[in-house]
Amino acid sequence: MTLHGYFRSTAAWRVRIALAVKRLPYDQAFHHLRLGEQRSPSYLGLNPQGLVPALVVDGGDVLTQSLAIIEYLDETHPEPPLLPSSPLARAKIRAFAQAIACDIHPVQNLRVLDRLRALGLKEAEVQAWARDVIDQGLTACERLIADKSGRFAFGDSPGLADLCVVPQLFNARRFGADVRWPRLLAVEEACAELPAFVVSRPENQPDSE
Repeated sequence: MTLHGYFRSTAAWRVRIALAVKRLPYDQAFHHLRLGEQRSPSYLGLNPQGLVPALVVDGGDVLTQSLAIIEYLDETHPEPPLLPSSPLARAKIRAFAQAIACDIHPVQNLRVLDRLRALGLKEAEVQAWARDVIDQGLTACERLIADKSGRFAFGDSPGLADLCVVPQLFNARRFGADVRWPRLLAVEEACAELPAFVVSRPENQPDSE
């Protein structure tokens, strides 16, 4: 398999963690987002959205969207599982993951921030808007798992929710948010003890700057 990504992309980071948790070998191809390499004709041939990640799986099929990729990996390589067997528990974890991947994270995407700048917002206003979305979203996520037991977001082993929490907390700090969510921070601390999360961090990628 080949993972197309960028070291600081939180969406690609989620997939790196999943691959590491599953202990799946893969190659990496890098696309520098700030230089616009994700909009090259060759990459658009893989992913017409011009976003990372994209995963080229054995046989040559191309998968896009981080959560879809992670669920594919979980279905084709079920051990260790990233989602539980209970349909109700799976739905709750998917909802938590989507709160981050669909509602919080997109506002920090480069093309959204660049559009705000193009509309005339000052840089301080752009950064403040990103922080506000992070603050509201992660405050809700904190409440969603406030009554959950275990070291991780939904139990005693890492799963889909944790793969989303760790990169998003990194983004929160990058945008200067007040990182004050004790339950989420405890999850992050538990994940930081696992080699799969360590090896997947942005600073440990070959294209890190």
